[in-house]
Amino acid sequence: MSWLQITVPARDDQSELIEHRMEAAGALAVTMADAGDEPQLEPAPGATPLWRQVEVTGLFRDDAEGRKQIQDLSRALRELTDCPPRVEALADQVWERVWLDDLRPTRFGQRLWVCPQGQRPPIADTVVVDLDPGLAFGTGHHSTTALCLTWLDGQDLSGRTLIDYGCGSGILAIAALRLGAARAIAVDHDPQAREATACNAAANGVAAQIEVCPPERLAPVPADVLIANILAGPLVALAPILTGHLPPTAALALSGILREQVVEVAAAYTHAFELAPARYQEEWALLSGRRRGPE
Repeated sequence: MSWLQITVPARDDQSELIEHRMEAAGALAVTMADAGDEPQLEPAPGATPLWRQVEVTGLFRDDAEGRKQIQDLSRALRELTDCPPRVEALADQVWERVWLDDLRPTRFGQRLWVCPQGQRPPIADTVVVDLDPGLAFGTGHHSTTALCLTWLDGQDLSGRTLIDYGCGSGILAIAALRLGAARAIAVDHDPQAREATACNAAANGVAAQIEVCPPERLAPVPADVLIANILAGPLVALAPILTGHLPPTAALALSGILREQVVEVAAAYTHAFELAPARYQEEWALLSGRRRGPE
């Protein structure tokens, strides 16, 4: 199969909104590259820095649907940047491996490191998640995932049961298990995401502690922690379902929320949860809190 890629130059403060537009348009993968020959130094804990000038590239299938997606996306991107997007045809390749080659070990919080398979963090005495995202979203380099990983690193997960709703690559469920959780249930409607989660769990030695399932097969069992890194609309719609899995004092973390969507999402959960102030990274937010007890 051949592919189409659309590339647009952007400032670092525009890049994540452009990435979000590409994902919403149906991009199979979105990558960011240095557009100004600016080397990256080792980031601070939890930081996901970008170059000041970035090229954001989205990958689409070269078929009728993909060409329509590219056409609509090109119009939408002209509202975000003065530079016109560039569209190119690509020969078939294992494209998910191409961008994976550029990832580096990254720290989140105090202990947690996410490393592409075969790489190690530069310091000892750490908790390491080896990641091979394959076709599924979730490397830790997106702000929403970074917010979730940093939040997990700050929790006492020892012996806990966690639900990762919208698991993608399984990075959050696996990180929780590596941080001491006893059991994780990874939920995703996408079979490729479930496959990637199972493979990553095996690579991290936690396959026996993780259950992977689609939403319709999620058993009504209480969990100590539930984390959902999806989008604001589904978070609002799923509030009754997600709330139903958490008994009093259980912890909740929600991400995939833009700054302007925080109030709407919080309103769907405040009746059942005592929410902490939102945490922000760039244009994205994380809401967290604990289930209220009976009055």
